Amino acid sequence: MSQSSPVQFVLGRALLLALLAITLAFAPRLLRAENSGAAQEKNYTHTLTLADRLRISVYQEDDLTTLARLDARGHVNLPLLGEIKLGGLTVSEAQLVVKNAYIEGRFLRNPQVTISVEEYAIREVSVSGQVRSPGRYQLPNESTYTLAELITKAGGISDVGKGSAVLVTRILPDGSKKVFTVDVDSIIKGKTGHKADDNFLLQTGDNVYVPERLI
Repeated sequence: MSQSSPVQFVLGRALLLALLAITLAFAPRLLRAENSGAAQEKNYTHTLTLADRLRISVYQEDDLTTLARLDARGHVNLPLLGEIKLGGLTVSEAQLVVKNAYIEGRFLRNPQVTISVEEYAIREVSVSGQVRSPGRYQLPNESTYTLAELITKAGGISDVGKGSAVLVTRILPDGSKKVFTVDVDSIIKGKTGHKADDNFLLQTGDNVYVPERLI
């Protein structure tokens, strides 16, 4: 039966120590990445949007249970209430709206309303201008997606693109438009200290435009 030489023992121990050092060095990075992904899902709050399919139920009132999609105006048709607007609200806000409607209409005294999204509508944004792969991109369900992530997915900003002034046009719930100017270059390079820019989250229907840099 062969025995390990002192040299082999020392080399083997050195290899184990090296592997341990590498594991310890990368563990914090892996943990931060996992925590970042978990935080994004935890912080995400879905806003009800066109074509979301909802289940709306009232505790111990089975005949009021409804399965419906939000129409183009953000409305659903509910028993006793008729059309009611839920588009642009979070689930908890929509539950309160329906509850109050049943109370104010004197249909129920203290209804316990539950709303769940049975099927999410396709959530898309568009990116155009000076990116390498312009087009429409689908946002993930039940998690946030930042402007920097979209630009990266679109292949990055072209050589003549002005990444310091990326324009995001958003349609607000009241139908008006709002344009944001975001310094994506600094975000990607890790230079920005503006939290609003660092975590600029995209919403369904956002139009992103990267202008050409004046030479």
